[in-house]
Amino acid sequence: MGNERKKKRIRWQVLLPPWIVVIAVLVLNLTNYEVFVSSMNRLIGWILKNFAWMFNSISLASLILVIVVYLSPMGRIRFGGAKAKPIIGYTSYVWIVLCTIMGAGLMLWACAEPMSHIHHPPANIAAGPMSGEAILWAMETIMLEWTFTPMAIYALPALLFAFVFYNMRKDFSIGSMLHPLLGDRVTVRWKTVIDCVCLFCLCMGMASSLGSGVLLIVEGVSRFTGGAVQVNAGSWSVCGAVIILCYILSASSGLKRGIKHLSTLNSYFYLVLGLVVFLAGPTAYILNLCVESFGAYLSDFFKLSLWTSSSEGDGWSLWWPQFYWCTWLTWMPISAVFLGKISRGDTVRETLNAIFVIPALFSVVWMALFSGTSINFELQGFGINAAMEASGTAAASYAMLEHLPAAILIIPLFLLTAFISYVTSADSNIHAISSLCTDGLEEDDTESPVSLKIFWGATIGGLCLIMLQAFGIDGMKMLADLGGFLSAFLMILFLAAFIKVIRDPGRFDRHRDNYDHAGRPVIHSNFREENGQFRKGRSGRDKRKGHGWDDGHQSHGDRGFDGGYSESDYGCEGREHRNVPE
Repeated sequence: MGNERKKKRIRWQVLLPPWIVVIAVLVLNLTNYEVFVSSMNRLIGWILKNFAWMFNSISLASLILVIVVYLSPMGRIRFGGAKAKPIIGYTSYVWIVLCTIMGAGLMLWACAEPMSHIHHPPANIAAGPMSGEAILWAMETIMLEWTFTPMAIYALPALLFAFVFYNMRKDFSIGSMLHPLLGDRVTVRWKTVIDCVCLFCLCMGMASSLGSGVLLIVEGVSRFTGGAVQVNAGSWSVCGAVIILCYILSASSGLKRGIKHLSTLNSYFYLVLGLVVFLAGPTAYILNLCVESFGAYLSDFFKLSLWTSSSEGDGWSLWWPQFYWCTWLTWMPISAVFLGKISRGDTVRETLNAIFVIPALFSVVWMALFSGTSINFELQGFGINAAMEASGTAAASYAMLEHLPAAILIIPLFLLTAFISYVTSADSNIHAISSLCTDGLEEDDTESPVSLKIFWGATIGGLCLIMLQAFGIDGMKMLADLGGFLSAFLMILFLAAFIKVIRDPGRFDRHRDNYDHAGRPVIHSNFREENGQFRKGRSGRDKRKGHGWDDGHQSHGDRGFDGGYSESDYGCEGREHRNVPE
């Protein structure tokens, strides 16, 4: 590629259409909100009722395919080629994933969702509300909705995007992920449309998520101050403005500054909160319920994954598991862009550990701690559900925390953790949105102009605050979930494209050093371990000696990582070999 760089330009054809539609939706909400929400509610209900089978099938297929890839030889392939350096340290990578794609949602729903499930179980729970059967059902349903399946929905497209951008050298675009399936001619024709639709859905999703964050934080501040801070439009505006300012500053500072440091800081807060709840809460009950419910989840996995409530006819699953699949699919395209973007230099298996395995296990532990504690407190008559019904979803978490020792210290920590979680989540999405609106991004330079980050940050933040002040965020949530329906069809294409890549990755990969003579993925030495990243979290700037093979092949001695390899070192004589820019 030489030293020449493409000049970065704004993709106006991607930026303007969704922005105009966002403004139009805002005007429509303000002029006739009740009609709009009523119409959208009926539409979402129709989609969930008629396409529950599709959402279930897609989510299960994603999980199965991710497991297959993890165990297959494709797990050895490194994004960007054998000599590609990781963008960030692996520990930072893991914490960024946890804080950006799941953290905020876990904090909001870990206590609230089990209250809804145990008090309003589906018709197939014969023992009824508050029974042991209802409690077990609540926990295994939560584990289905928040652990391995949603991580697979995010992970698979992220792998595909990273492979297409770093290994196939295609444009930085969601639509580019269809290249392996549809070829260049069809993909180039439709990728702009795909980017626009996904970008609009994300704007609605971000605005509604930000609104949920504002409600969660303001409710907590009000309860902590004994009502001195009122839950009203003024407090919402102040809280929202602070979050917006922080995520704009964080996104503008770049990936290796703002979001990296915030995620690392927040990781310690997560650990402290989890440890406090474990030690100060009903420890034995948490452990027993976790083991029992995880066993039930594994035992009933396929039944839960494909359940549609059609036999009972109560529609319960439509508004819980299927609604969640719709929500995860809404965020799927843009999350794939961000997660794929930060995966350069890692193998497929390393990436899956960071995006799929570790976050899923973290969610299991977090739900066991917070959901288990809230259920135990509800059984003791502490009124967790009553608080939620009186003050909204966010109140459940604070009602539970108030009954722990040292609540006066725990609640501020919870508030700070929630605040940073929403900032980092918004930061990652602003990164992805701005990148989609930028032409000229390259493998070693995926930062979009700061002006775009400020533009989109202000647009989405303003949309959220206006809707909160006027009516609420239900309309935006419904539009975001409608986007999940559209994304479901896109996900089907992604699944097909990825299956095609799995069958013969060497056919698409321009980095021949990832394969041996027979075209099979080879095992490279672990760059991160050799460069001390697992130990010190370094970004791979130092050269190390002894870049050998993991499987016992001859070491390459004192040749530095940055050079000194021939094609024969990789078993690639006679094949095209293109170095990744360092």
